[in-house]
Amino acid sequence: MNHYKILPVVLLLLTVCPGLTAQQSNYKKQLETLDEYYENARTEWDVPGLAVGIVKDGEVIFAKGYGQREVGKNSPVDSKTMFSIASNTKAFTAAALAVLADQGKINWDDKVTDYLPWFKLYAPYVTENMTVRDLLCHRSGLATFSGDLIWYGTDYSRREVIRRARYLEPKYGFRAHFGYSNIMFLAAGEIIPAVTGTSWDDFVKQHFFLPLEMERTVTSTKNLDRFSNVAAPHTEHDGKTIAIEYLNWDNIAPAGGIISCVDDVLKWINLQLDRGVIDGDTIFSPSQSREMWSPNTITDVSGFSEKLMPSTFFKSYGLGWGLSNYKGRKIVGHSGGYDGMISYTCLVPEENLGFVILTNKNSSLYFPLVYKTLDIFLGGDQKDWNSIMLQLSEKRKQEQKRADSAREEARVKNTKPSLPLENYTGTYGGKLYGDAEVLLKDGRLVVQFVPAEKFRGKLSHWHYDTFEIVFDAFPSLPPGTCTFILDAAGKVSQMKIDVPNPDFDFTELKFYKKN
Repeated sequence: MNHYKILPVVLLLLTVCPGLTAQQSNYKKQLETLDEYYENARTEWDVPGLAVGIVKDGEVIFAKGYGQREVGKNSPVDSKTMFSIASNTKAFTAAALAVLADQGKINWDDKVTDYLPWFKLYAPYVTENMTVRDLLCHRSGLATFSGDLIWYGTDYSRREVIRRARYLEPKYGFRAHFGYSNIMFLAAGEIIPAVTGTSWDDFVKQHFFLPLEMERTVTSTKNLDRFSNVAAPHTEHDGKTIAIEYLNWDNIAPAGGIISCVDDVLKWINLQLDRGVIDGDTIFSPSQSREMWSPNTITDVSGFSEKLMPSTFFKSYGLGWGLSNYKGRKIVGHSGGYDGMISYTCLVPEENLGFVILTNKNSSLYFPLVYKTLDIFLGGDQKDWNSIMLQLSEKRKQEQKRADSAREEARVKNTKPSLPLENYTGTYGGKLYGDAEVLLKDGRLVVQFVPAEKFRGKLSHWHYDTFEIVFDAFPSLPPGTCTFILDAAGKVSQMKIDVPNPDFDFTELKFYKKN
C-alpha cells in the first residue's frame, strides 16, 4: 500500500519538469519562495538542521531537508532524517483513545478512576471527577509543566510518575484554567493498556504506524540503533552550538516519546486531514476527529498575537491539538519541545493543507517558518516573521543579561557558610520526588538526585548558606541556587533548589533532611 505519494528527488530541486504533477506546478512560485526563506532563516538562527514537508489536497508537494544532522559533520538532513517530535505525540495518544471510543470501549467523559482505580490527585473531588477528556485538554488545575521533573531523566516507571503526581499542588481551580500537563497525557496513555491489555507503544504502532507505512517512526530512543539517518539534538552553550545526547523519554512517552521524519509525519497529517480515513478504511471516525478538533479549554490570545496577528481572536485547546483562527481559517496545530529539538505540526482543514517543521536545536526557528508558510498559502498581509522573531530573541537575550547582572549585584560578597561543609551532607527527600544525596567530594559539595543519575549538580559557594548549582549533564539549563535552611538549633533542616528556566520548576521539589 502506498496511498500517500512522496516526492521524487527531482521535485526537491523545485524545478518544472515533465514529472511534476499539476499540484506541484501550481505552487511552484510559492514553494520557491519558501525554500529560500527556510534556508536563510535556518542560517540566521544558527540551527544545524531543518526538515520541512507540506501536503495540499492529499498530495505531498514539498519534502526537503536543510543543513546537517550534527554540527561539524558532513551529515545532510533530508526528508527521511529522524527527529524527536516530542509533544506532537499527544495527537497520537488522543487519536488512540478515539479508536477506543469508536469501538465503544471508552467514552471521553468517563471517569479516569473507572480505568485507573489507583489514580489520585491533590483533592478527592478532583480525583473522583477527572475524566478522560480532562486529561487531554490541560484543565486539571495544575500549573503548566508542573511535575515534569518527576519523569525527566528519572528511572521511575510510567505508573510511578502518575502515582507521585498526587503530591503536586494546584495553581488553579479544577477546570478553571489552562495548565499544560505532560503527566495527565501520560495518564491518558495508560488507559490504553488498562482497557486493551496492549501497551501504548504497541497500540499506536498497530493502529497508526503500520497502516500508514510510517517505517521510520518509533516510540523510544532505544529503537534508534537500527537507523543511521538520525538528527542529533543541539543547544547553545558558552556561545557555541553543541550536540547533546538523546535523553530517554520512555516513562512519559504518551506525552512526547515519538521520533519520526518528514515523510512519515506527512502521512499522519493526511490521515488527520482525511478525518481518520485511509484507502477507504476508517481508523477513527469523522465524528471523533470533530471531538479532537473542538475547543475544550480556552487559552489566552497574548498581546504579541493581538499586535502582530490581528486576525487571530481566539485560541483554545482541543484533545491533543491547539486550536486558533488565522486569516479567516481554522488552524489546528501543536508544537513539540525536546531538549535540543523543536517541532511543529500544522493543519488548515478548510484549505486541505498541512505541514510539519522539524529542527535539531533549542530555538524559536519553527515559529517564523510556521507563519511564513501560512502567509504564503493563505495570502493577505505578508510579514517577515523571521526578522520579527530574531529581534524579539535578541531582546530576550538582553533581558537575560540584565537579570544575570542583577543576580550578581544581589550577591553578598565576603560571606561564608554557617557550618563546616560536612554538616550539609546527608540524605534529603520528600514524597513528591524522592531523595537527593549531598556529598563532599574533593573538598566540594555535590548534589545527586537519586532517581535521576544525570542530575548531579556541583555546588560553589554563593553567599551565606546558598550555593550556586550547575548540572553539567544538562548544558541547556542555566546555573541555579541551592540554599540550605537551618533550624532554631542551627542544624540543617531543608535544602531548596531553584534553577530559573521555562521548562522545569525545581522549587516544587521538597528536600527535607533525613539524616
